Amino acid sequence: MKKPFNPEEWEEPAKQQTPQNTQPVQTPATDASDDIEVVTQRIEAARVDITGDYATWRDIGFALSDQLGENGRDYYHRISRFYPGYTEQECDQQYDRCMRAHGTGVTIKTFFQAAKDAGISVSVPSHTSFPSTPSHEQRKNVTSGAPSNSSIEGSEGNGGSEGDEDEPLPTFALQVRDALPGFFQEVVDHADNEFDADILLIGSIVCISACLPNLSGVYDNRSYWPNLYLFVTAQASSGKGRLTLCKHIIQPIHDRMREINEAEVMDYKQKMREYEINKKKLNMDKPEEPPLRMLFLPANASSTAFIQVLNENDGRGIMFETEGDTLANTFSSDYGNYSDHFRKFTHHETVSYVRRKDREFVCVDQPCVSCVLSGTPKQVSSLIPDAENGLFSRFLFYHLVGDDTWKNVFARKGPDTADAYFKNLGKRFFDFHKVFIELGDVEYDLTEPQHDAFNAWFSYVFNRFPQMLGKDFRATVARLGLMTFRMMMILSAVRVMDDGDYSKHIVCDQRDFDTAMTISRALLQHSAYIYDGLPKASVVKSKTVTQKTVRRQLFWDSLGEEFDRQTFIDVAKGLQMPLSTAERNIKKWVEEKLLERLDLGKYRKARK
Repeated sequence: MKKPFNPEEWEEPAKQQTPQNTQPVQTPATDASDDIEVVTQRIEAARVDITGDYATWRDIGFALSDQLGENGRDYYHRISRFYPGYTEQECDQQYDRCMRAHGTGVTIKTFFQAAKDAGISVSVPSHTSFPSTPSHEQRKNVTSGAPSNSSIEGSEGNGGSEGDEDEPLPTFALQVRDALPGFFQEVVDHADNEFDADILLIGSIVCISACLPNLSGVYDNRSYWPNLYLFVTAQASSGKGRLTLCKHIIQPIHDRMREINEAEVMDYKQKMREYEINKKKLNMDKPEEPPLRMLFLPANASSTAFIQVLNENDGRGIMFETEGDTLANTFSSDYGNYSDHFRKFTHHETVSYVRRKDREFVCVDQPCVSCVLSGTPKQVSSLIPDAENGLFSRFLFYHLVGDDTWKNVFARKGPDTADAYFKNLGKRFFDFHKVFIELGDVEYDLTEPQHDAFNAWFSYVFNRFPQMLGKDFRATVARLGLMTFRMMMILSAVRVMDDGDYSKHIVCDQRDFDTAMTISRALLQHSAYIYDGLPKASVVKSKTVTQKTVRRQLFWDSLGEEFDRQTFIDVAKGLQMPLSTAERNIKKWVEEKLLERLDLGKYRKARK
């Protein structure tokens, strides 16, 4: 692939250090494998070849084989495939040679250095794990794990230790990337890292949710449209500003509406001039002022002005604000507190107002409003003062943890800037949008097996999470079910761009079902994190419920009554729990007699 390998150059030193006929030692995966996974996913997101010349490629193979043994082969393929001349067979042969040349002295540091030299951040949080796309069995274990009567959150010895208090919140975009519709794959491919990929993907999904007014599905025996609310929270300079790129995807739709409005206004002004001149002698009717057409709705407007604009746009639009304080300040004012309307929009409930002075009555029936906000954690509490506020449960939350390293600000992912790249995506979505709207009303359904899997998972979290976080969190879980259904609608609609099947009845593609459920499971933990930081009147437990506790409880409940080591490893990966943490949990549960060890690597939950 690079140049012929000379085994004598590396096997001879190995023979001098290793006794005759000794098999190469296959080092088991340690905590370093978590860091390797993180960096590998960053390489995949950037789609960059870090292998350089032959010597670098060879040494990366030595580094992976030394650290991971046979388990490093998959990483070698994932890293090598960005080399233009990559072939699977040649890569396998090279890794075989590296495995035979045990004892070269090349360590895993060589891999991290090669990534760093290629512009990839190698900074990772302590004990972080970011799995690749889960297997079918893994998804089944985590998605449909039966609820357990056991609760492990209150135990002092439930697998926690000082080392994993700061477990990261889960990511999802790279995990689902290959199952996404092609359009969203292109969104993810332009990300800088796994966190950036998340906010670009979920931001794009929520933006598009405002632009499918003819798509609806039945949920809980009511018709719903795809509209979603999103709040991305992060400290200053953490990268949440990248969310604005998503706005480019739907900007052409807004621009077209403004063009139409400007033409209508010009026509109206011309008719008004004619009216003023001729109204007395021709007894003309006064022309009607055209509606103020726009897709992006203003956040800093009075309550009546906002409803008026919404009414003039057929009850549809999106609020996009990069500072959550803008909406929070409006809600706290005397003239602009329409937070009650904002809560009603989620379920398309009618909103209205009456102006006594002009005897004007405005009513918006079945409003379909989307919202994208970003801000600091403090701005969340400004908008949503406490956990019992009904507005909290209506948002998808993503807490962004910024990279603590300086990134290469001059790196380019192609000939276009990020803005130009997303503007081009916007042009393509605009063309699709025109054709899709012309279909008229489009109905959306899940299959019966999907209904069953959906109900099984949300039935479980609907009962389990309020036990940990308090009864008020039940509303969040309930509305997350609706928002997950809406994400499925959007993914399946955009998939039409791939297959060209413009049908008036869309049945959920299994890939879109799995993707939306994966995103939902991750965002559930983000919501729990934000919720836990808000003031509460009361909670079930006096003890603070940490992110570690939430994930540990999910880990326990997702395990069957009997399981083996490979099963709990797969479940831990699905929850993005570090292997070391999973092993520590299992060990503690055995010590506490919550688990029985049946045999080497085989366990059973203790019977009551």
